[in-house]
Amino acid sequence: MALHNKIEGRLLKEKMRESSEERITISFYKYYHLLNPKEFRDELFLNLSKQDVLGRIYVASEGINAQISTPKSKLDIFRDYLYSIEWLNGIRLNIAVDDNGKSFFKLKILVRKKIVADGLDDSTFDVTESGVHLNAKEFNQLADDPNTMIIDMRNHYESEVGHFKNALCPDVDTFREELQIAEDLMKEHKDKNLLMYCTGGIRCEKASAWMKHKGFKNVFQLDGGIIEYTRQVKDLGLENKFIGKNFVFDERLGERITHDIISVCHQCGQPCDDHTNCKNDGCHLLFIQCKDCAEKYSGCCSDECKEIIDLPVEQQKEIRKGINKGRQVFKKGRSEKILYKA
Repeated sequence: MALHNKIEGRLLKEKMRESSEERITISFYKYYHLLNPKEFRDELFLNLSKQDVLGRIYVASEGINAQISTPKSKLDIFRDYLYSIEWLNGIRLNIAVDDNGKSFFKLKILVRKKIVADGLDDSTFDVTESGVHLNAKEFNQLADDPNTMIIDMRNHYESEVGHFKNALCPDVDTFREELQIAEDLMKEHKDKNLLMYCTGGIRCEKASAWMKHKGFKNVFQLDGGIIEYTRQVKDLGLENKFIGKNFVFDERLGERITHDIISVCHQCGQPCDDHTNCKNDGCHLLFIQCKDCAEKYSGCCSDECKEIIDLPVEQQKEIRKGINKGRQVFKKGRSEKILYKA
């Protein structure tokens, strides 16, 4: 069996969108010292492929970071397999809040240097010495304390569409930048409570340990991130202090948490919080676009890109030849083509 997908992505997307099979989107992570990440990766791929699991998983010598979807009918099989791995036994599975089952169209498992790119030298501090983990009720109580500073540990395009009330949302492109900003923001407030949150908890796991290493004493983090917080708030009938959408890194690009729309269409300025990727394969800019502008620009970020996708496919390929768009980390929500921001 091949240890990677060989079918064209476009065909897999069409198959996923046409499928009526009920699927559940799940995320999980674990910091753990893996002796042979490549061997573990291959074994994981073989087993998850048999279970029709789709998604994106990063494996490194420091552990695993996964966002996947599984057929609802095979959820128990997937959980049993995952828990059969000794160091993953009992790991919390964050179930998506607003899920249409169309989050992923293929299984991709990559071996990386780190499960989250943070730019830190892990040999200089102990990542297991993280901050105090808080559940939703405890988070709300500490958030109400005037001696607390809440910092969103996500990127600007994530917090733009949704964040906790009174949170500081640094205008950054990467987690690496976020760590330095958080440290700078707290330098004059070392006596205050530092309360951090992110999507599912993995970034705060590393960030809280780093902040403690840098001398901050009162360091707290939202256990399970926004995803688990939303579940607990709903189950326990607690006040929901999160407003807007929770950005997610899959085909959905967002989970609706509240009906508040706190951002605007990047092209016309009307209230909107729907992220999309520019349909021009030579661009793929991540930006916010309303339905009217999506129709006007054919799903593109600009007139220039719209003109390109109207050209014959072979001519489009010729135009983008030699262009390595890669992940375009620094272009997410940032471009001279974007006219409006919240």
